[in-house]
Amino acid sequence: MEVAGSFRRLAETVGDLDVLVTCADSASAMDRFVSFPGVSRVIAKGPTKSSVVIGRDLQVDLRVVEGTSFGAALVYFTGSKAHNVALRGMALRRGLKLNEYGVFRGGERIAGATEEEVYAALGLPLIPPELRENRGEIALAIDGTLPGLVGLEDIRGDLHTHTDATDGRDSLEAMVGAARARGYLYIAVTNHSKRVRMVGGLDERALLAHWEEVSALDRRTSGFHVLKGVEVDILEEGSLDIADEVLARADYVVASVHYNMDMPRSGMTRRIVRAMENPLVDAIGHATGRRLNRRPPYRVDADGLIAAAARTGTWLELNAAPDRLDIDDVTCAAARRHGVRVSIATDAHHCGGFEFMRYGVNQARRGGLEAGDVANTMTYRSLAAAVRRRKTGRGGTSSSSGR
Repeated sequence: MEVAGSFRRLAETVGDLDVLVTCADSASAMDRFVSFPGVSRVIAKGPTKSSVVIGRDLQVDLRVVEGTSFGAALVYFTGSKAHNVALRGMALRRGLKLNEYGVFRGGERIAGATEEEVYAALGLPLIPPELRENRGEIALAIDGTLPGLVGLEDIRGDLHTHTDATDGRDSLEAMVGAARARGYLYIAVTNHSKRVRMVGGLDERALLAHWEEVSALDRRTSGFHVLKGVEVDILEEGSLDIADEVLARADYVVASVHYNMDMPRSGMTRRIVRAMENPLVDAIGHATGRRLNRRPPYRVDADGLIAAAARTGTWLELNAAPDRLDIDDVTCAAARRHGVRVSIATDAHHCGGFEFMRYGVNQARRGGLEAGDVANTMTYRSLAAAVRRRKTGRGGTSSSSGR
């Protein structure tokens, strides 16, 4: 059994679910499917396909597929449509026919049981589902240069977290304990700065006192590093709401926009670029401000941000919260092309928030990122050196160095 479609491609939103199964007893499978707990409505029930609605509006389709065709069906129903059209064109140029039942030469099926043999029949290696969007992945496969995608096991730390010192739910000690339990080597504690008053943002004096607590815990915690961080607010003209002489004492600084998100595109772009030009800023948080299905991104020149990040050595954060996933997969791919590192961070406000990392990794994989493109796959020593180089004016790190 496999779930195909946009779910398998790890898309940021999913409209419906396509489930493929092989089984000896199709009728029993269909009976079980339409009576499953949570089914609110049965749209159709047949011998090899049934459709139901789960909850209020999520449609789920179940298809029973022959084992000899399962791989071809999985390719077909995983999509995307554009990727499949490109594959069918390749098949035709080879004198073959590709559909959900297999790869055929004349009336003979020459592949279909597995995805690997379907792609091999077209002269291709298996292309990961996350990349099947017809954005150049077939050309990479032909050239043998498909990326080795970053995995959850590559992540060594989290560089955007909050505690109950501002709007987090759990204590500093609890957050560090949860991060250690995940096998991480480090976290950055990045509570809000003073402009975000509604969540108890910290002014310079409170921030310095908070960092003393962070440093004390870091000294008591062997084999793990707790970074003194802050999520500083980017003011409308691009300056920051915490004085530079205080930020200079931080280990890690994330700069984010939280207010006046309706600025013109040129003004918003200048605002964020100016923050990047401050050598004390290590990363830009949720760079477009979007909330999936709730708030559109603000108007900003993504290409301009990437160019500025490449010039200044600033990292772009991929906020892994599942209602953000900001930056998106297309921006991740553009960052990789320009040698800009991405930090995958959960923005965790409680211990359970560390679970969000998998959504950020999924998004990074859709953008074709390898482990070396992601800042928090580095060891602590490499990470600290990369941050130090930028703060001392010796430039940032590209995705080809400092691994």
